[in-house]
Amino acid sequence: MARNLWIGRPGFMREIAQAAKSWDRTADLNVTEFKSLEGNITTVAPARTVRRIKLSWDALPPGDAQHLTRLARRVNEPGFQGGPQPPYGPLALLDPASVNLLDPYQATAQSTQSSGTDHWFTVQGTIVVRPSLSDTVVADFQDATSRLGWRHGVWTGWPVMPGMQVSWLLPPDWNPATATAQLDWKAVDGTYLSSMSANGTGVTGTVPAGAAFVTPLGGPGAIGLYGLAGACLTIGEPTTAFSLGDGCPAMSVTGYTDVPTVPLPYRNVSLDLVEVRSAQL
Repeated sequence: MARNLWIGRPGFMREIAQAAKSWDRTADLNVTEFKSLEGNITTVAPARTVRRIKLSWDALPPGDAQHLTRLARRVNEPGFQGGPQPPYGPLALLDPASVNLLDPYQATAQSTQSSGTDHWFTVQGTIVVRPSLSDTVVADFQDATSRLGWRHGVWTGWPVMPGMQVSWLLPPDWNPATATAQLDWKAVDGTYLSSMSANGTGVTGTVPAGAAFVTPLGGPGAIGLYGLAGACLTIGEPTTAFSLGDGCPAMSVTGYTDVPTVPLPYRNVSLDLVEVRSAQL
């Protein structure tokens, strides 16, 4: 994955090269325990977990410190002239510890909907996503030219910045002799820019100028039922089939500190973030 943390609104992310002094990326399990009179324990938990991230830095240079402060206080970047990403919307965070930018449930082909529309969409042809006999869903490709897209869930694609190297691996049970892997590049307003594709189950491409999002696509090149588990999307690293989906969730800042330090103008900054589906403040 990208070796440094990137954070900001989609299309306006900034690389924070300085390593964080502390870094907690624990998921929020929200497990509640109930103890009966007999002493038996019952637990109740939501079907899905969300990420919480806590970061703190010592002696950040002014540019990085001001960028983080703007994000926390929902202030536009200098010289910003308006656009589709409001300052109060959710933030993108590319976590260098992530090994797969797909949603964790998406990576294992688990869906909250029988149609799978929370994680996948039909780009071309006729495709029916449906539950299989196990705790996963499969795609029924009804013509050989069909293309399936992986859905981010909040944005039109996964946030990227020009110059990044993106790698995409299709589910490993797709036949590399017939499959096609594709990356679609999109502008900050979601407008389609261009595509890069390769025959086989994997493709790697460099984010072009003007691109703010990438959408991974693929087609098995044949009709029939195909699994959706095991795909992998990475930045700056090789892909690995069946790797844990850490996701690239939309985040909202819930806590923030900004403490001047010696020598000025360096500052100690901390951020608390939580995964969100929207952030209209």
